[in-house]
Amino acid sequence: MQSPLWWRDICGLAFWVALSLGVSTIGGAITRASVSEWYQGLTKPSFTPPDWTFTPVWISLFLLMGVSAWLVWRRTGFAHGAVPLACFAVQLALNLAWSILFFGVRSVGWALIEIVVLWIVVLMTAITFYRVSRPAGLLLVPYLLWLFFAIALNVSIWRLNMT
Repeated sequence: MQSPLWWRDICGLAFWVALSLGVSTIGGAITRASVSEWYQGLTKPSFTPPDWTFTPVWISLFLLMGVSAWLVWRRTGFAHGAVPLACFAVQLALNLAWSILFFGVRSVGWALIEIVVLWIVVLMTAITFYRVSRPAGLLLVPYLLWLFFAIALNVSIWRLNMT
């Protein structure tokens, strides 16, 4: 006896959101270890948001990412959605890698290079998602916009703290 389709959808949604928030949690743990000491000592541009804004913004973005991936998976499954879902997995890994480079390794320059690559991969993900499901692709637009802002912030921090 097969489980009802709604049960599959709920489990799928839970999986994609949990995967996204899991990456967010790991990145957040890496970030927290450096924010109170190293990050506070950096010279930052005037447009740097207050520290408290980053957590709700990132949680919101990771929730949108999870829902977006779920919409694609729901329509294609893993087999037919291999390319867009692989793009999604790569962008999740790159998102985590940025936290490792910037806050873990404290390499602002390498993090800058990496976040540009991340933006390109998220754009590719949004395009491949959009081809499967317009809402899925559009749900990644806030993420792209935030990453554009994060690139500007990363560039400014790098320039202000070059020694």
